[in-house]
Amino acid sequence: MPRILILGGAGYIGSAFLDEFRRREWPCRVLRRSDADYTRFPVLLDLLRGERFDLLVNCAGYTGKPNVDACELARADTLLGNVTLPLTIAHACAETGTPWGHISSGCIFSGAKMRQPDGSHRVERDLMEPAIREQVESAPERFEGFTETDEPNFSFRNGPCSFYSGSKALGEEAIAGIGSHYVWRLRIPFDELDNSRNYLSKVQRYPRVYDNVNSISHRGDFVRAALDLWNQRAPFGTYNIVNPGRITTRQVVERIQARLSPGRSFEFWRNDTEFYATAAKTPRSNCILDASKLLAAGVKIRPVDEALDDALQHWRPEKS
Repeated sequence: MPRILILGGAGYIGSAFLDEFRRREWPCRVLRRSDADYTRFPVLLDLLRGERFDLLVNCAGYTGKPNVDACELARADTLLGNVTLPLTIAHACAETGTPWGHISSGCIFSGAKMRQPDGSHRVERDLMEPAIREQVESAPERFEGFTETDEPNFSFRNGPCSFYSGSKALGEEAIAGIGSHYVWRLRIPFDELDNSRNYLSKVQRYPRVYDNVNSISHRGDFVRAALDLWNQRAPFGTYNIVNPGRITTRQVVERIQARLSPGRSFEFWRNDTEFYATAAKTPRSNCILDASKLLAAGVKIRPVDEALDDALQHWRPEKS
């Protein structure tokens, strides 16, 4: 039976890992910074040398609250959480031969790849631009998601981007080639449990909704897929863990209205100019990711429509 060490177990994604460990009856130790400051290399190295683990799961990082705009004002904390910490973990795990998994993000991309008549691809960063939006709706098969071999295009190297997205891309780059690890890319998490971090909760509470096209990740599906990759001994490396397919915010709103009857109408920002002038301080990532590598590894994950409908069917509002 595997023995797991988890960092960031109290967070939104970390708590889902703990639920799955309990379901699988896998022993897990939650390491809190108040118990041992794992951000310090000597501390983490001594721990991993003294207590052997089959897998370390890193859910710790800096996301900013209530959203990524906060990272623009806390750049040092953002870099420490999303770049320096993963690098510290990578070296400690490499030194002790400990396999580990790192929670990254699909927000290091923007847009999608549009197939051209000659078979080549052109990256379209803004899928809501009117001429492109028309093609997304009329010929969605021409738009393909970014794969794990594509270079991030919403990063410090390929801007403009948010500071959060830039830090996540830099974090992936920093740990590349160090030890045996997985990079599990999460994209806009959601499930049936009402929570301030849940995409479905956010959409219901926004005064106005920002429409775009995205890949999204059911929180439970993401965790199960990540652990299945390790348990099935899939090759180490980067994996886009999203529910296959893509969804627009308007489609999400339509499902919310049909399933939950929220008793309110939903207003949308008219365009990016209005949205960024009023509601956002930094660019937002909207993108489609390709989950083919995950599926080819033999890991099962539900299509996005199925996962979304299931979450809304079993919706559990937050208790007041």
